[in-house]
Amino acid sequence: MKTFLQFLIYMLLAVVAIVMGVILGDYGSWYFAWFVGTAMIVLVAAAGGAWMDAHDETPEGDGGAAH
Repeated sequence: MKTFLQFLIYMLLAVVAIVMGVILGDYGSWYFAWFVGTAMIVLVAAAGGAWMDAHDETPEGDGGAAH
C-alpha cells in the first residue's frame, strides 16, 4: 500500500510538472534551471558549512588534516 501511495504522489507531481511546462511554454526551461541552480547553491552552502564545522573540530596540532 505504501508503494502504491508513493507511486500516486510521484504521478501527481509529474502531472503538475507537465502542466506547468505547458503553461510556461518557452520559459519553462529557464525556471527549471533557476530552481535547480538555487537548490545547488543551497546544497553547496550546506556542504561548505558542514565542512567548516568539521574542520573547526580538528585538533590544532595536526594541521587540520583528516586522518
